Amino acid sequence: MKFIDETTISVKAGNGGHGCLSFRREKYIPFGGPDGGDGGQGGSVFITAKDGLNTLADFRNRNEFRGKNGESGGGKNKKGRAGEDLIIELPVGSVIFDDITGQELCDLDKDGMKIKIAKGGDYGLGNSRFKTSTNRAPRRTTKGGEGEKKKLKIILKVLADVGLVGLPNVGKSSTLAAISFAKPKIANYEFTTLHPNLGVVLVSDYEKFVVADIPGLIKGASEGLGLGIQFLKHISRTKLLLHIIDLSSNDYDKIMTDINIINDELENFEDNLQTKDKWYIFNKIDLLKPEELKIMKEKISKKIQTKLYYTSAINKENLELVCHDIWEHLKEKYYG
Repeated sequence: MKFIDETTISVKAGNGGHGCLSFRREKYIPFGGPDGGDGGQGGSVFITAKDGLNTLADFRNRNEFRGKNGESGGGKNKKGRAGEDLIIELPVGSVIFDDITGQELCDLDKDGMKIKIAKGGDYGLGNSRFKTSTNRAPRRTTKGGEGEKKKLKIILKVLADVGLVGLPNVGKSSTLAAISFAKPKIANYEFTTLHPNLGVVLVSDYEKFVVADIPGLIKGASEGLGLGIQFLKHISRTKLLLHIIDLSSNDYDKIMTDINIINDELENFEDNLQTKDKWYIFNKIDLLKPEELKIMKEKISKKIQTKLYYTSAINKENLELVCHDIWEHLKEKYYG
């Protein structure tokens, strides 16, 4: 199924039922009086977050949603049936905006969150409501109110603890496949990853964290080039970024250029991703000779003062250490 991370829908709550104009008509009771009942309340539209959903693809062919109208009231003071509420299920991580004003209406960041996004119209009053001592046969009723209508923009931000970033073809998908149960598409060409892939990493039977692999970034991604800008927003929720760098060229200047390209794109993106905790994973060490790797490590350690790891996704070399350190970091800073 195609991944869709942004969509626009229209919602319309149900209208309230009209009040009824009615008078009692009973044998031997010449002055029965008014007995028109109220209408039913219009059905509201609710949005709820449901764990297990991970795409907005269900909205490809349906983008209009309506609550049920309330029924009109009846004689003998019968109240109209209320309209049934409509509940729209969205993936956890969905952010809802008013498409007209751009205002953020809600952020569904927890499973089971439920909000009323459009209120049903109020019910109309029957004529029995207007009987007074001076007006014993009122012919007045009120109509049911109009249900709210809104045009909503929905953006899905993947919820993950760790985000993998890097240029195309550096081994992000291979790394995700090596440390988790995910089976992302892996191939030797740019933009193999066309949508975020999520993988669960099991540290033990009771300890786990979620990793998101997003499409490879290129220079200018934060301004719309390539595929990355569509998904940079997904890693805005992550707690830790792993910057994957391809070491196979054994070219220090190229490696530093690659690092700077990604850092610039993270810094330029509106969610200020550059301020997040970021570790560096230098991948494909299996393609370097031991002496070449030693020299490269010495050069890189003089330039970058943060956590550095040297891995081979193909051979799963040093990845167990990476996962252990990630979990310890998450426990200490977020889950302790």
